[in-house]
Amino acid sequence: MRRFIFSFATVVNLLLLDQVVKAVAIQKFKGQPPLAVFPFFNLAYVENRGCAWGLFQGQVWPLAAFAAVAFALLVWKRKSVFPRGVWGLVAEHLLYAGILGNLIDRLYYRFVVDMFDFHWGVHHFPCFNVADSCITVAAGILIAASLFSRSKPVAST
Repeated sequence: MRRFIFSFATVVNLLLLDQVVKAVAIQKFKGQPPLAVFPFFNLAYVENRGCAWGLFQGQVWPLAAFAAVAFALLVWKRKSVFPRGVWGLVAEHLLYAGILGNLIDRLYYRFVVDMFDFHWGVHHFPCFNVADSCITVAAGILIAASLFSRSKPVAST
């Protein structure tokens, strides 16, 4: 029960961080030009009506359904998806918060609010948000865990 409460609180706090940052982006940057923070980084307001890198534009309901199903499957199969230990728990929390953060946007706004804009001159990396960062870091942890796992591979016949 303590693990559940800790996990729930962690996911809720990450989710709140994502939603507060998005609310600030809407309030401060919507309708405004991007704010240059560093020569390679702006804060901006972008409505992403697709998914990663703007793919599947305008597909709100299929993307929302995919996120809901993915979240449910991850919760259901979590023991076989996430490695044991601290890094597995971190990846699990980040992935849940990221999926839910963008799902909330899709259901409430019908798009995802993005605000972090990295660029090199006129070349911009796709704008992203806290939820996207959570998903990316979780994916990195899961990839690293699979690459550096000490378990032996299953023998094929």
